[in-house]
Amino acid sequence: MQSLVIGPNEAGQRLDKFLRKYLKTAPSSFLYRMMRKKNIELNGGKCEGNEILKEGDRLCLFFSADTLEKFGAMQQPPKPEADYGNAFASLKGIEVLYEDPHILALQKPAGILSQKAKAEDLSLNEWLVGYLLKTKALSPSHLATFRPSVCNRLDRNTGGIVLCGKSLEGLHFLTELIRRRLLTKEYRFLCLGELTEEGRVSSWLVKEKRENRACIYDSPLSGAQQISTFYCPLTSGILPGCGAVTDGRAELITGKSHQIRAQLSHMGHPLLGDPKYGDRKSNQAAARYGVEAQMLYAWRIRFPESMPEKYDGFSYLAQKTLTALLPEPYRAVLANMAGAGGQQRGKEADINA
Repeated sequence: MQSLVIGPNEAGQRLDKFLRKYLKTAPSSFLYRMMRKKNIELNGGKCEGNEILKEGDRLCLFFSADTLEKFGAMQQPPKPEADYGNAFASLKGIEVLYEDPHILALQKPAGILSQKAKAEDLSLNEWLVGYLLKTKALSPSHLATFRPSVCNRLDRNTGGIVLCGKSLEGLHFLTELIRRRLLTKEYRFLCLGELTEEGRVSSWLVKEKRENRACIYDSPLSGAQQISTFYCPLTSGILPGCGAVTDGRAELITGKSHQIRAQLSHMGHPLLGDPKYGDRKSNQAAARYGVEAQMLYAWRIRFPESMPEKYDGFSYLAQKTLTALLPEPYRAVLANMAGAGGQQRGKEADINA
């Protein structure tokens, strides 16, 4: 017999889904038969599989060690010293911006993947699990049934705030907010040229998969997705070697890959340092300020005023705002713009964040 106590990372899921994760190779028909025969009990009684697990629930599996091993329950979980430990030790510059029992917000530097692109990659996802193992917020045994995960992905060379589900309930909650577009996501950007007025730009995007490039059109066409971005200039000035540069903020109305980068470039204001949509000569000149990637940063996230009905337990996050510190290359450009006589158009707190 094996007894399992449900922890916060397993709570919130159906019993049958939990069993399929724990007994990886067991057929569903076998699991339901074992529940009917009370070879699987929940809190000392019969169960049907549709029960929603709560923290502290006790699950008893009246199976032999051979049966448990046959269906994968006795397999050792991945060792922390593998991908998770390596990622936590080797990926530098990641900072915890906010943490509670269910969710976690990280500041991702440019140059780090949000999730693996290839099996051998180390990403923010592995760093997250490594951090939780290191701080004892997660035990290796829990990885058999639940793995914390990032919820909003950023391009490798775009830094900023990434929200992560620390518990299963937290993961479902953040996924729901993102799916329903209930989060306000603001970016900071440095673009070439002078933007003088705020506005909302709507256009149509077609993704060229072969070149991993977004093409922007001013009118609808077959296969295109309509996209919309609000933008607001904060400061502008002359950056030595690059000419006029604007520091601004953008709010995603829709959220598509490369949306801000491609739309600003289409408007004639490519991002400083952008190798795909930017200006090569200006990018080379910007290197003297430490600019090595597009100057786009996931800067601020604001939670909604009220939460979806089934997530009332997260009301403590209502209207909470998370703001990241701008990275050093961004601040170096601002400092040199100010020295060149930049014009302030935004709130001082926004400009200096």
